[in-house]
Amino acid sequence: MKCLFCKIDDDKVINSRASTDGLSVKRRRECLNCGRRFTTYERVEESPVRVIKKDGSRINFDRNKILSGLLKACEKRPVSIDLLETVVSEIESVIYDKFEREVETTSIGELVMQHLRILDKVAYVRFASVYREFKDINEFINELKPLMPASKKNKTGKTKKNGG
Repeated sequence: MKCLFCKIDDDKVINSRASTDGLSVKRRRECLNCGRRFTTYERVEESPVRVIKKDGSRINFDRNKILSGLLKACEKRPVSIDLLETVVSEIESVIYDKFEREVETTSIGELVMQHLRILDKVAYVRFASVYREFKDINEFINELKPLMPASKKNKTGKTKKNGG
């Protein structure tokens, strides 16, 4: 494995462990030339799944696209990259288990939103606003309603409004 820093192919594995999903092995390596450390992932090569885009075109599934979307949604949020890697692995696992040859982008987007809804509500709203392409504020508000705490009722049984 070539070092990311000095590009020399001379390293040793310091630590090796299976990922939580069991689909990959995470290896911590140290370059014997420059002494810097880096992480690699070893995955089983599976038959490629094709992704059907909204326009009907097809591309090969790329887990990095999911990670990229998660990183954008979670920007400046208290979510670690390791947790996002785990989410991507879980989504990838579902895709390979549930879909044999092809999967629509809508199915992938829904899987991402399911995870984000649990992981971080702000990131969920960010992702949903781009993914769902809201046409107006009402669509956006309808997406937010289930995330908002239940309204408190006053003694008369009427819903209390903000500020009064």
